[in-house]
Amino acid sequence: MEKKMTITYVIQDKLYVNITNKCPCNCTFCIRNNGDGAYGSDSLWLEHEPSFDEIMADVNTHNISDYKEIIFCGYGEPTCRLDILVDTAKAMKEKEGCPPIRLNTNGLSDLINNKNTSEVLGSIFDIISISLNAGTKEEYMKVTRPRFENAFEAMQKFASDCVKTDAKVIMTVVDVISKEQIESASEVCNSTGAEFRVRKYDC
Repeated sequence: MEKKMTITYVIQDKLYVNITNKCPCNCTFCIRNNGDGAYGSDSLWLEHEPSFDEIMADVNTHNISDYKEIIFCGYGEPTCRLDILVDTAKAMKEKEGCPPIRLNTNGLSDLINNKNTSEVLGSIFDIISISLNAGTKEEYMKVTRPRFENAFEAMQKFASDCVKTDAKVIMTVVDVISKEQIESASEVCNSTGAEFRVRKYDC
């Protein structure tokens, strides 16, 4: 019997949705470097990119009103599948008792999709959490290792644009970077108008 792909997984009272393994970055601290799953989940490596119908069939095995939050976050960058991401989030929003929906992103959606995407994402997601990762371009490029040369600038513009929407926008760094980089990152975040959060590496 073929093993079922892990499209949705649960951590405490939150439902996570894993729609792609594609990502334009190769972050030095990425959890993908440590194993096949996250926080006890089954493998998050997908056998193929799931269709809208496959994702919704998996989502429908849950009573989403039981969860505190729904988070699009898996083993890839969700905005690499922008149309599927938007369609899925919209469909979930229409469900009775749908909790807040959050997008965890590297903030490079505009570069990935070659267009401004903040307006459509900000109109659907209640929370947009952007991985800032570092406080200077030099350190960001070293830690994040994106395929785009202008990634640091594009990520900040995306954050600023999202702040102009109805979404709550948070920029995060992981506590494995230096205190100086955290302080610099806080200043970068403040310039975009987003909220700043330092998160532990294991969460």
